[in-house]
Amino acid sequence: MQVTGDFHVHTNFCPHGSSDLMEEYVLKAIEQDLDYISFTEHAPLPVNFTDPTPANDSAMKLDDVKSYLKEGNRLKLKYQEKITIYIGFEVDFIEGYQEETEKFLNRYGTFIDDAILSVHMLKAPNGKYVCLDYSVEEFARIIGLFGSVEAIYKKYYQTVKQAITQDMGRYKPTRIGHLTLIEKFVKLFPTTTSFDYQTDELLYLIKEKEYQLDLNTAGLYKEHCMRIYPNQSVITKANQLSIPFVIGSDSHVSRTIGRGFDALSKDIVLSIPNRLGKR
Repeated sequence: MQVTGDFHVHTNFCPHGSSDLMEEYVLKAIEQDLDYISFTEHAPLPVNFTDPTPANDSAMKLDDVKSYLKEGNRLKLKYQEKITIYIGFEVDFIEGYQEETEKFLNRYGTFIDDAILSVHMLKAPNGKYVCLDYSVEEFARIIGLFGSVEAIYKKYYQTVKQAITQDMGRYKPTRIGHLTLIEKFVKLFPTTTSFDYQTDELLYLIKEKEYQLDLNTAGLYKEHCMRIYPNQSVITKANQLSIPFVIGSDSHVSRTIGRGFDALSKDIVLSIPNRLGKR
């Protein structure tokens, strides 16, 4: 394994992040001798979609996109002799809002280098949307809506399958974010059901489409998870299928750039991201 960069990084444009400036993240990456850093800020949610989180803080504002891209491009030029900087988005796949998301990607696809496609939002049985990784209290409420932990897992993996298979145009991200994010609160809300069949199906689809997987160390530091996303079982199967991994810390503060990278197995072969729109 050779760590060449941190390819899942958030910024001060994230409402649930920190006030650390993008330049602080860059300097931290340079300090760690990384060759790359990729800013993948939470893309604005669809205009007609209401953020289901209690604080309404899931994603950056549409009005901030121009400033975000401008700052990313400024840093690219300033530090081009020291590090390669990508600017992009972590895009939410939201069931029923694919068309709006595709319009956003078509609008900004030519201005970005990188993107991740993730599932944070699920459509509950009552037709309302929920954010599955917001908090322990919110996850407990979601269990009540779905009826069981197992029902949430099932819905999550169904939605990830939709994200992988949905045609979202030329600029659809081809890296799937934190595949087992549903396990964020697994120590408090364990499931007795195996979802190996569902994750295997997703891996075969990812392989078929020549997509990549976000190897996300953030879960190692979540007190009710303490495991990487995707989990080790999924990593082993993905390795067998030769699915490329792109490593990321999912940092929301500059001090956690590269966190956990040294704890990963040496036999994991890491890749740099697919260039957006070049496939």
